[in-house]
Amino acid sequence: MRYALILSLLPALPAAAQDLPQGLESARFLPGWTDTEGRRVAALELVLEPGWKTYWRSPGDAGLAPVFDWKGNNIGKVDFHWPAPEVVVSDGVRTLGYHDRLVLPFTVTPEKPGQPVGISAHVTFGLCENICIPAELDLVATPAGPRPDRVIEDAIALAPRPGKELPACEIGEIEDGMTVTLSLPEPGAELAIEHATDPDIWVSAPELSKDGHEVTADFVAPSGKPFPLDPQAVVMTVLGKNGATEYRGCTAG
Repeated sequence: MRYALILSLLPALPAAAQDLPQGLESARFLPGWTDTEGRRVAALELVLEPGWKTYWRSPGDAGLAPVFDWKGNNIGKVDFHWPAPEVVVSDGVRTLGYHDRLVLPFTVTPEKPGQPVGISAHVTFGLCENICIPAELDLVATPAGPRPDRVIEDAIALAPRPGKELPACEIGEIEDGMTVTLSLPEPGAELAIEHATDPDIWVSAPELSKDGHEVTADFVAPSGKPFPLDPQAVVMTVLGKNGATEYRGCTAG
């Protein structure tokens, strides 16, 4: 069943629970602030009902990552600051996402420098308890505040830190695409593997080696054939005991 919702929300006034799709208690844009370089820093906030989850930018074996269709004014480049996700395994299906509450910060570079940025968007995302459903919202942010928002700053701090050294990798062909084996800086850690630029390239769930020092994933393009895979397009996010680390690219042997 598909739930559609057209909302015009003020961040200080979350939508009433009965107006929202099942699994969602409230939804709004935190208006944020304008930084010293003239960029607008804001965030999407979703508060979930107990037992429900929503998804990371790469949801895993199932789920739907948030998609934003921007409707505001003076919106140029938008950079997201994704908090590190949780790994959830349910009925043998491995997904990456969030329980309870998601604050997803983003930075908007204005199309016309020096002029205000107005934020509104049509947002599509997934919600899941025992079954997963797509949900849609139309959200509008109030103008930027005069100072940084601690809630948004705390969420930015939860984003994976960049890895200092790229992992070694081996890239080979399989019948319907490519396979990549990467060395792990933290043996046995939970992780996610993505393609950096092409969302149409499917990436399999990572498989750890028996000793936990390497991980393998398959990359399958829409063509269903082997293709040139740039090592710099391989993104590995390691969800370690001391926080998450993101490696953009690998060193092919």
